[in-house]
Amino acid sequence: MNELRTILGDVVTRLFTDLVTKDLLESAERGEWPAALWQTVEENGLTLPLVAESKGGAGGTWGDAFVVIRAAGRHAVPLPLAETIVGSWLLSGAGLDAPSGPLTIAPARREDTVRLVRAGAGWRLSGSAARVPWGGAAHHVVVVAEAEGRPMVALAARGAAVTRDQNLAREPRDRLVFDGSPVVAAAPAARGVPASAVWLYGALARSAQIAGGLDYLLRQASQYATERRQFGKPIGSFQVIQQNLAVLAGHTAAAGTAAANAFRAADRGDAAFEIAAAKVRVGEAAGVGASIAHQTHGAIGFTYEHALQFVTRRLWSWRAEFGGEGDWAVELGRAVAERGADALWPHLTAR
Repeated sequence: MNELRTILGDVVTRLFTDLVTKDLLESAERGEWPAALWQTVEENGLTLPLVAESKGGAGGTWGDAFVVIRAAGRHAVPLPLAETIVGSWLLSGAGLDAPSGPLTIAPARREDTVRLVRAGAGWRLSGSAARVPWGGAAHHVVVVAEAEGRPMVALAARGAAVTRDQNLAREPRDRLVFDGSPVVAAAPAARGVPASAVWLYGALARSAQIAGGLDYLLRQASQYATERRQFGKPIGSFQVIQQNLAVLAGHTAAAGTAAANAFRAADRGDAAFEIAAAKVRVGEAAGVGASIAHQTHGAIGFTYEHALQFVTRRLWSWRAEFGGEGDWAVELGRAVAERGADALWPHLTAR
């Protein structure tokens, strides 16, 4: 990690440690928008790391964005920060200005279809998108859709019909229905950005959030195993606990490495292979890691009063969003099969 990212990591860790409290998480789960937290995040430039400085952003790379998104996952930040980062990047690549305020991205599921149709000098959106992160809270929605034979990026103001829903972590996952809705702006997507960009880069963002969540689980489980005493000594001195924590540490390291590699690939260009591999790896780690963390904490970790469940419920939710392990394993298998067996090893070693 270079010096800039070290500084950035220190800033976001300090900010989220101070502001993302248990009380704030509980209020967010009751449906209260954390306006003060959003304002602080936006004022510190954390929402636009991938937007050029001339456009009001930080002019950073995906590697810089990884630091922010991983920290957001580690602290269970109850904001569409990852979605805003991805959405602003899509807009910037298409030559469009990213508006202030929280953004979300759609469609979040591959089976949903949103159509962008030209209407006179402008464009209109039709179709529906389910499980849109923070769909009812975001000020604008960034949509990527195929139109006139090419991927297009559209910015729509919040105004579509919204059906409220939540994931297991009680984060908003709303259904948006567009019925010829006008868009604020639309333009061809940047070169190399596919029509499935929301699904692809949404999975990239979730991989970093899950990696961050696993960092938190490892730290909390290790600390609890040191503090909790049974039969006159810390439970961390028992071999079975030590073995479980070693497994958790291995999965945490592997998940972080896979996610970081996918972000490095995003800076190089075509990252579909690495994103697929990362989403599979972090999804597996999320399942194993949450299980070990709760086993280590025992019954107390399942109570709402304990902070552990704020992160584990997010891990269980995030692993399924923008494609689960099965979906991305199929993508990997298809990519390998299309290239042929003889091309697999050269392809792996060249990346």
